[in-house]
Amino acid sequence: MKFQRFIQKYQNQITLISAVLIAIGFAGKYLLQSTVVYDWAFILASIIAAVPIMIHAYQSLRVKVISIELLVSIAVIGAFIIGEYNESAIVTFLFLFGSYLEQRTLSKTRQSIKSLTQMAPETAVILHDDDTQEEVDIDDVDEGDRIMVKAGASVPVDGTVVSGSGYLDEAVITGESKAVAKTTGDSVYSGSILGNGTLTVEATKVGEDTTFGKIIELVEDAEDAKSPAESFIDKFAQYYTPAVLIIAALVYIFTRDFPTAITVLVLGCPGALVIGAPVSNVAGIGNGAKRGILLKGGAVMDDFAKVDTFVFDKTGTLTLGNTAVSAVKDYANDSKEALALVARAERLSDHPLGKAITDYATKEKVSFEQLDVADNDTVKGQGLTATIDGHHVLVGNLKMMSANNIKISAKQNQDLAAVQHTGSSVVMVAVDGALKLTIGVSDTIRPGIKAQLQALRDHGAKHLVMLTGDNKITAQYVAEQIGLDEVHAELLPEEKVTYIKKFKEQGRHVAFVGDGINDSPAIATAQIGIAMGSGTDVAIETSDVVLMQSSFEALVHAYSLSKKTVINTKENIAIAIGVVIFLLIGLILGFIYMASGMFVHEASILVVIFNAMRLIGYGKMPTQAQQTATQKTSLT
Repeated sequence: MKFQRFIQKYQNQITLISAVLIAIGFAGKYLLQSTVVYDWAFILASIIAAVPIMIHAYQSLRVKVISIELLVSIAVIGAFIIGEYNESAIVTFLFLFGSYLEQRTLSKTRQSIKSLTQMAPETAVILHDDDTQEEVDIDDVDEGDRIMVKAGASVPVDGTVVSGSGYLDEAVITGESKAVAKTTGDSVYSGSILGNGTLTVEATKVGEDTTFGKIIELVEDAEDAKSPAESFIDKFAQYYTPAVLIIAALVYIFTRDFPTAITVLVLGCPGALVIGAPVSNVAGIGNGAKRGILLKGGAVMDDFAKVDTFVFDKTGTLTLGNTAVSAVKDYANDSKEALALVARAERLSDHPLGKAITDYATKEKVSFEQLDVADNDTVKGQGLTATIDGHHVLVGNLKMMSANNIKISAKQNQDLAAVQHTGSSVVMVAVDGALKLTIGVSDTIRPGIKAQLQALRDHGAKHLVMLTGDNKITAQYVAEQIGLDEVHAELLPEEKVTYIKKFKEQGRHVAFVGDGINDSPAIATAQIGIAMGSGTDVAIETSDVVLMQSSFEALVHAYSLSKKTVINTKENIAIAIGVVIFLLIGLILGFIYMASGMFVHEASILVVIFNAMRLIGYGKMPTQAQQTATQKTSLT
């Protein structure tokens, strides 16, 4: 065992020694004209390089696996027997050197995944009740502990800010590089980096239970999850390798040509075929992880690439899930004065519609906090009344306007109907007995979503569907604005599941996109369940794909990435099979020999790896300026 560990530890050095001995052999023959130096250099090179190969072959045989190393070992022994020391030396060196290059290039494909684990915090600064600080190992932190996070440090836990403020880089969680402001009461995630300020965080989740811990676990598991192509190749290799041994034996039986039989063993090594699919999946998963897109393995990648129907929840998915002013009909001589009065009145209320109006007034740079409120009253089912700066203000629905004899013209009635048609909630404002404003408040459609939905179509999506529990008018309006093919509203969660089952029965390959919590039954029923950005336990555990940054740009990238990864896998398989056919033809025609065949074999392994590595840089995410431009274009 110690010997095996020693050989494995110094395999790269053994490869180098083998190369030096081969160089000495050629120098002895062509410079010193010495066949003794030539033969012994190659003999030593063969023996030294063959040791780690044969150890791997032996270890595989112990678990009843006929490996590539076994084929090479038999081929090298055969070459040694017939005195082809140069062939055996070159074959073993090329195999070891190919393994070295393979590991180096594979490590690059895993770099984005490896970088995640390296970002995991190892220590935390606990703030005790007496305000003393203690740096402890991350495993010693418990829920409820107060953690001090200083500028430049990584947040070691999921928790809530109890004091302090600053800007956090949450790219490790969301894939979004833009800093996020955090202050008292805000949630923070493990792995986020504090750019400035100081935060005191009360831990709510620690260790592997944190969002970042679950992300690392998910990505590592995804690396091991096999695609259908990988599973097929694994089964194929179980039969292929023994088949090569049988073919080599038959070649010797019928031709009595031992060198040719040995060459068949060398050329039959399925290295590129075995490595081609896994390296593509690892590179694709790494690409997604780097962008805050979590894909649960090769099988998910393969299923996602087949999706032709995207089914969306509305609130929080197609829309932002927060109310905002969507329409303003102005009948006042001074619209800013009327807006200031209604904003001041709504400041007295905690109604969500009121907050939307005050936010709108602030955005429009209308001053209202200084206005004097003499009295105010809430009328149940209608709205509120107030006296502000000497003006009698009514804020409410049509019932309130009618109850207070506010006259509404034909034009104002048309405007009211138009706002209602959009599915917006309507707030009417009367000042001193006259209607001044009709305000529509609705859930905000995601900026740029129309262009991103078209991008999904461009990548192969044929059906875009909305399933929502919201009312039909609102749902239809949203669907018309963003260009959906189909909409079904006022649905219960179980009714959404029924529709998805119906689509699947029609032969569609369905992906459901929701928030990962309320829509978990629909996510579980669809072939592919996609959670938009919540980053919750439910989202991570129940979905096949998690989009941590909750953006449709990420959804489009994930969809196109899955298709590109599947294509890349097929390319690698085609390359591997093509090389085997080329080598066999070359052997039959007499222009491929053992050493040259081994060289082509090892080169093919590197080709498929480098081909897969192209996925690492696939689909550069747009800059902030490009995103802004896209959003403006899609809204016009």
